[in-house]
Order: sequence, then C-alpha cells, then structure tokens
Amino acid sequence: MQLMADATKVHAGKGLEVGALGLWGNVVIGLASTAPAYSLAATLGYVVFEVGDRAPAMFILAFIPMLLIAVAYRELNRAAPDCGTTFTWGTKAFGPYVGWMGGWGVAVSAIIVLANVAEIAGIYLLDFLGLDSWAESLTVRVLFGVIFIAAMTWVSYRGIVLSERIQNVLVIVQFAILALFSVVALVQVFADSAGAQAVRPSLEWFSPAGLTSSQIAAAVILCIFIYWGWDSCLAVTEETKDSENTPGKAAVISTVILLLTYVMVAVAVQSYGGFGDTGLGLANEENIDDVLSVMGEPVMGAFMASALLLTIAISAASSTQTTILPTARGTLAMAVYGALPKKFATVHPKYHTPSFATLVMGLTAIGFYLVLSFVSQNALLDSIASLGLAVAFYYGVTGYSCVWYFRRTLFTSARNFFLRGLLPLIGALAMTWAFVKSAGDMLDADYGYTVFGGIGGVFVIGVGMLALGVPLMLACMMKLRPFFRGETLDADTPILVPETGEPPRGGL
Repeated sequence: MQLMADATKVHAGKGLEVGALGLWGNVVIGLASTAPAYSLAATLGYVVFEVGDRAPAMFILAFIPMLLIAVAYRELNRAAPDCGTTFTWGTKAFGPYVGWMGGWGVAVSAIIVLANVAEIAGIYLLDFLGLDSWAESLTVRVLFGVIFIAAMTWVSYRGIVLSERIQNVLVIVQFAILALFSVVALVQVFADSAGAQAVRPSLEWFSPAGLTSSQIAAAVILCIFIYWGWDSCLAVTEETKDSENTPGKAAVISTVILLLTYVMVAVAVQSYGGFGDTGLGLANEENIDDVLSVMGEPVMGAFMASALLLTIAISAASSTQTTILPTARGTLAMAVYGALPKKFATVHPKYHTPSFATLVMGLTAIGFYLVLSFVSQNALLDSIASLGLAVAFYYGVTGYSCVWYFRRTLFTSARNFFLRGLLPLIGALAMTWAFVKSAGDMLDADYGYTVFGGIGGVFVIGVGMLALGVPLMLACMMKLRPFFRGETLDADTPILVPETGEPPRGGL
C-alpha cells in the first residue's frame, strides 16, 4: 500500500519528482542560474563604461524592479504553483496569446544565454589549464562549448536531485571565491598597499545623480542580465516541498543575496582598479571585457587568480545546466495545457524529468550557438547584449499578470493592494521603460558590433528573436485550436498542487 501511495505522489501534477527540493535547494537553483561570477566578469566593465563610478548605484537601482517582480512571482506562485510560470500566469490573466508569447520570451532568453555561457565556460577552462592558444581557436572553443551544453543537458535529463547536488558545490565555490576576492582587495585598498591606481570607496558611488536617462537605461538593461535567472527557482515549484510558499521565498532570498554580492564586488573592483585609462584602470578599454580576470593576479596572486578563472568557468557551466532545467519545464507546461505538441509533455518514467523538452532545449541551444559562432562572432557578442530585452519583456508580462489576475481582490486588504497590485505594477512599468528605452537606443547602427540594413545588430537580434515567436504561435494555433480558444487553460482552470493533487488555497 505504501508503494502505491508513493507512486501516486510522485506522479501527481505533471509527473515531475515531488518534494525533491527544500528551501536551500531552491535558492541554489536560483543563484546558480544567474551565474554570478561569469555575469560580473562579463558585465561589470560595461556597466562602469556606461556610468563611471556609479556601478554600485546601478546594481541597487536595477535590484528594485527585480525585487518587485520577485514579489509578483511569489504572489502568483502562491495562487497557482505551476512550472509554466509566466506562460501559465499570463494565460490566466490575459488569455492564450499573451501567455504563449510570455512563454516564448522565457525560451528566447534561455537560447541566447546558453550559446554564450557555454563558450565562456570553454574559454575560461582552457585559460585555467594554460591552453591560451586553444582558447583563441574558434573550432576548439565551439567544440568545448558544445560539450558543455551536451553535458549539462544530460545532467538535467537525469533528474532534479542530481542537478541540485552538483549545483550545491558549484554555487558554494563561486560565492566563496568572490567573497575572498572582494575582502582581499578592500583590505589592500584600506591598507594603502593596492597601488597608486587605487581609490577609497565613496558614498557618491551609490547615487545615480547626474546620469542621463540613456545611461541609466543602458546600465539597467546590463544589470537585468546579471540578476536574471533567479526565477528558475519558480520553474521547479512542482518539485519543491511546500510548493505554494517555498519557491516564492527562495526568489526573494536569491535576489537579496545577489544584490549584496554584486555591490560588494563592484565596490572592491572600483576601489582596487581605480578609474584610470591605463593599467588596471576601469577606463582602460582593454579591461572592459573581463575586469575580474585582469585584477585576479594583482589582488590574490597567481594561484588564486587561476582559481578565479576556474570559478568563472564553473559559473558559466553551472548556468548552462540551470538554464536548461527551468526552460524545459516551461515547455512541458505549455504542452500539458495544449499550447505545444503533446510530445513536449513527455516525462521520463525513471528520472521524472521533461525528457523530450530537455533534449530539444539542448539541441536548439547547440544549433543557435553553432550558427552564430561560425557565421559571425560579433553577432554572438551582440546576442548577449540583446538578452536584457527578452528578460525585461517576460518579467513585465509577469508583473502585469499579477495585477490583473488579482484585480478583484486588490482592495480587500492593504497587503493585497501593495503585494499583488502596486509593487508588481511598478516593477512591470520599470521593465517596460527599460525595454522601450533600450530598444530605441539599440536601433543606432553604432550600438554593438554588427549592423543589419543600417540598424544595430543588438536590436535586430533582440527584437527579431521575440518577433519570431509570432509566426511560431500562429503555426501552433493552426494545430492546437483548443488552447487558443481558451478551453484548456483560463483564469478558472485549477492548478494541481503536487503534494495533494488538489487546487491551491490561494487565488482570486
């Protein structure tokens, strides 16, 4: 009898493994997806380039809408804990078309970032091994990138428990090295042993005063990229204990941990490197691509500098796996509700993972990576710059969905008004502003490394990838009419909580 009960529990909901993650495991998934070490290495220099010494202010400023969107995720998850996240909530709030495009925004962001983090993982691993000439070879880089995507696809395919165990190690290594780097750098700065280029931290670094709207928008879009990924903990909600509450808590905890880490590292880097245009200076264009690696050896010595290279490789590899994992679950949900072909709803009978969706996600990422790598390395660089558009798009959809989904109960209590209405709305509006302002700036032919028909390549890739969802949605609409008629998922469709098999207690 007990075996029968366990089997029923495991296959409740969509067939995923129930209760496999606790709060810590959920937080780990969210943190790993952001790839903090890689994100800082790849982005901090560009943020400083845009706003000078105000990078810490931009991390704080970008955190605010992130936290507000995290609140929206938490409230929606309490009412409808579903691995489809933005797709499910957007459909419930605004109907099948908005929901489908929200789900596509999640997939687009994953495809774009996978191509880049896989290459970064390969490059930094080769640098760590002292194989610099190999790292400069396009063929070798692509080979290692493909291997990383394939390996992380396999880990995701094998189950959520294996994924969590691996991510526990990778996340601890990342944050330990980043903390050590920051502490050592700041100790040297205050001990006046960091060199003539070093400067003491200033309170002005934490204020956006004096920056233009274009500077702020550009920096915020970059910061959206480095924060992006925490929502992965919501995509594994059906595999988490107390699925109504734990993932939402994990989302908020993840964003706060990221804020503290990013501000600490930014202050340490700015203080140690200074703002000169030579040597370690952050105004030196040779440092813009990766300020962490440039400062690794001066701050911590050769051995720990090598450890930092390995940490960035681990960070990128970690993000590769935790990006595949939630996106596959999103497509699983879309298939379960009839928005994608049924094959995407296939769950492995032993591993309880969305097996077909996981393999398709990995293969799609490899294909995108191969095309951009061999057609244009500049296009690959521009694709990561465009990622913020896709993220701002589906975060905005989530924020607006929260307000509209709970519209009938917003004025029943102060809690509902603020947590389900005002705060998510502000977050959504901030994401919309960042999207519109940045998209307008990206139209400039001088924005990024590529130009298509006189238009900036970053805009073409970012907006083009989102727009590609329209014909794909129309193709699905021709074959999957019940979903697009609102018959398989609407505002009243109950979401099954995995532990009980019953609808959640929250909702309208």
